[in-house]
Amino acid sequence: MGGVGVTAEDFGVEGPRGWAFRGISLDAGPGSLIAVEGPSGSGRTSLLLALTGRMKASEGTASVGEFTLPKQSAAVRRVSALANVAGVTDLEPALTVGEHLRERALLQRRFGGSVRGLLRPRTERAVEAGLRIERALTAAGLDREALPKGSRTAVRDLERSQEVRLSIALALVGRPALLGVDDVDLKLSDAERAEIWGLLRFLADSGTTVVAVSTEGTEKADARATTGRA
Repeated sequence: MGGVGVTAEDFGVEGPRGWAFRGISLDAGPGSLIAVEGPSGSGRTSLLLALTGRMKASEGTASVGEFTLPKQSAAVRRVSALANVAGVTDLEPALTVGEHLRERALLQRRFGGSVRGLLRPRTERAVEAGLRIERALTAAGLDREALPKGSRTAVRDLERSQEVRLSIALALVGRPALLGVDDVDLKLSDAERAEIWGLLRFLADSGTTVVAVSTEGTEKADARATTGRA
């Protein structure tokens, strides 16, 4: 699936404690890397969730491809995926890398595929799932053979940058048009942060539109949205 354009005008979300963010304007084409910048607590994650159809906007307009928000949030959710979002995409520390990947492929086949796909022979479905996993791992730059125990490595034994890459790989299993990644710079060294931004730039250049949240953003971004100015 190719990327989608993302636009917003005076976009905002109001919660029980006031505005999470407001006044956001954005215009990014398909295959863009969009940086959401701002200090922690400024509504960065809320903006990410709103742009991917997971949180209902209170004012303004936005669109993801041909779909408008918040009216067509369900359609936006079908073409988007999230990675590294605390409380939403948390990895289970006791499960292995392989178990996470197999579970995601199973869920994708059961809930994200077509009825015709479900009727295909089991061996064909297994091959397709394996190909999806390999493509996602390659795109995310996660080499299972380089892990301490390969696919049997538990999440709790991964380095922080490997966790981020695994979360991105899991999101990519569904081949989303829009990928949202939260907290790109959390608990990463400068070198690791640069590597992750390079990965996101690569994914955008490969056609997937990427929205990435961080404190300072990156010069690699095609478009920017800054929270905390309301």
